[in-house]
Parts: sequence; C-alpha cells; structure tokens
Amino acid sequence: KRSTGEIHFAGRRIDRWKAHRVARSGISHVPEGRRVFPASTVAENLLLGAYRHRRDHRGLNRDLDAIYERFPILAERRDQPAGLLSGGEQQMLAIGRGLMSRPRFLLLDEPSLGLAPLMVAQVFRIIRELADEGTTILLVEQMAIQALAVADHAYVLETGEITAEGPAAIIAADPAVQAAYLGGVTSPPDGGSPARPLVGRRRV
Repeated sequence: KRSTGEIHFAGRRIDRWKAHRVARSGISHVPEGRRVFPASTVAENLLLGAYRHRRDHRGLNRDLDAIYERFPILAERRDQPAGLLSGGEQQMLAIGRGLMSRPRFLLLDEPSLGLAPLMVAQVFRIIRELADEGTTILLVEQMAIQALAVADHAYVLETGEITAEGPAAIIAADPAVQAAYLGGVTSPPDGGSPARPLVGRRRV
C-alpha cells in the first residue's frame, strides 16, 4: 500500500484497487527472489501466471509455445517441479510466468539476484528483447552498469528519495553516479544500504 501520494496507470488512479483488479489492468510483477511454487511443475507455474486468460485455451497454448521458444530449458523441464530448477532457471520461470498474463507493464525486482555472471547476462539480454518487442518495463536493480545498458530512462534512489533522473546514457556518464555506483562503492559511509538505480525500459 502507498504511504503518500497517488498511483496512476493508463490514465486511471489504481492505488485504491484490490490486487486482482490491478493485475487485470495489465500490470505484472516478477518479485525479488523469484517466488515460484516449488511443488508445482514448470508448466503449472506458467499457467498460474495466465489465470486471467484461463478460458482462452487457444491463446494459452500460443502463449506457452512463445515462452518455451524464448526459454528452451523450460520446455525441456516443463513436467519437473519448479523447486528442482537452478536459480537461473527459476528466474526464467518467474519472468515467463509474468509474461503469461500478457502484461502492458512488467515490474522486475532484482532479477539478477543470486545468479551466476553468465546467467545475469542472459537475463539482461531477455529484458532488452522484451522491451524492444514493445513491453514497457520498470526494473529495480543493484547491478547498475547492466541495468543502465538496457534502459531508456533511469532514476537513482537513495533512502527512498530520487537523487538523479534522466536518460540512462546521461545518468551512466554522470561523474557523481560513476563515483558512487559504477566505481566499486558498495555502501555509504554511514553503513546503511547503498542506493539502487530504479531503471525504466520503455517503448519509444
């Protein structure tokens, strides 16, 4: 729930809506830590993401085929429990589950968390592809260099306040941002949490 202010999406105020209504409006969330359903199969996890389209059987099959084409490893393991997947495979499953709702706006929270470098590169490549295909994405990510490389617009948040905002390329070239977030500084002098870039990848 919001603490102050209002939240608007597609011209409508939505902060008073219940969660299922927000989801039906075309917003999909891929949470930090993936949060797949470990005892359910890969296919069952994907179908849960498509709940609001559950009566569109032909469309569901097309959507599943598209996910399996984008993530071939999920096709190979569609009948396996999600809890047996690696961290990177679970991240792919979480993104695929989010896409099964056919979102207009996809929220990604720390998709690189706990992943090996090669898998991180693959996840960011997929994010770039999704944006280029027309999905509007809001990405919250601590790996600033990778996030800024795929973004159109960026915000830097520090203790809940926006400290920098602008085109991602300009933010990436800002000397203050480079010194604080791109040059190896991992925490502020007071020992608190480091600021994180809130990066929006959006259609042009």
